[in-house]
Amino acid sequence: MVGAVGLGCMGMSEFYGHADDAESIRTIHRALDLGVTLLDTADMYGLGKNEELVGRAIAGRRDRVVLATKFGIVRDPNDPAKRGVNGRPEYVRRQCEASLARLRVDCIDLYYQHRVDPQTPIEETVGAMQELVEAGKVRFLGLSEAAPATIRKAAATATITALQSEYSLYTRDVEENGVLATVRELGIGFVPYSPIGRGVLSGTIRGESDFAGDDFRRTVPRFQGSNLEQNLRIVARLKEIAAELGVTPAQLALAWVLAQGDDLVPIPGTKRVTYVEENCAAAEIRLTVEQLARLNEVAPVGAAIGERYPGTAIRVG
Repeated sequence: MVGAVGLGCMGMSEFYGHADDAESIRTIHRALDLGVTLLDTADMYGLGKNEELVGRAIAGRRDRVVLATKFGIVRDPNDPAKRGVNGRPEYVRRQCEASLARLRVDCIDLYYQHRVDPQTPIEETVGAMQELVEAGKVRFLGLSEAAPATIRKAAATATITALQSEYSLYTRDVEENGVLATVRELGIGFVPYSPIGRGVLSGTIRGESDFAGDDFRRTVPRFQGSNLEQNLRIVARLKEIAAELGVTPAQLALAWVLAQGDDLVPIPGTKRVTYVEENCAAAEIRLTVEQLARLNEVAPVGAAIGERYPGTAIRVG
């Protein structure tokens, strides 16, 4: 079992400007104290450094954690911006061993294929993942950003426990492309990442200048130029509703995701204690039918404009 809200750890090591390991570890500890159990990382975050950080943070607390990590996105250490995907069985086994070592654990609770490898049949990848379950190195299996047909093939090969994809008032693609309907039909749990729209739905971003120079969001079309200007108009209306309800915009965005079903466990990412406390408090917010209808009117499917990844990024497969 996991708590209503998990914790995405990616930004503690990369992508969202400066990070402080000590504050990140305090954030993880505070999350656990507040009842968060699901911690999410991946082997590509910080080129392994994020797994090492999480491993240090959960030392002595392993029994309180549902530990999730991922494999499949390959980065060049000499040029981390270069990326590929690999789902070959030998790669799956090798990366699992490396993750276990960095996390300092004997078993990974939830092991995801981070992105689908179009060159490797999903049955072969998932078959190798299932071997890790049988060897006692992994407990449960997951996929990330997989399309409905891929999900079905994977589920026919092994038990898939969770599907992770971006989902928020800013990004409702899974409602249109059949992903959400497919996982519900198959009894697979859904783990929304970036449920606060990569932080922009928090209302703290007023323009591109608010992103640090090395912030990943500067490369994302959704957060550039006229796209960002248009999308911030949505945020402005959400801020008005949040003020009326006496909650923060981030809490409102997260409460909307939580209201979409008990089979969803969002993993908002943060590297600060203050924000993890704010996010956990959102689990206590109960939106009425009327309030949900109003939010759906403000931010309907397709309301945000601009691609959610740079043009060269790996997409759903």
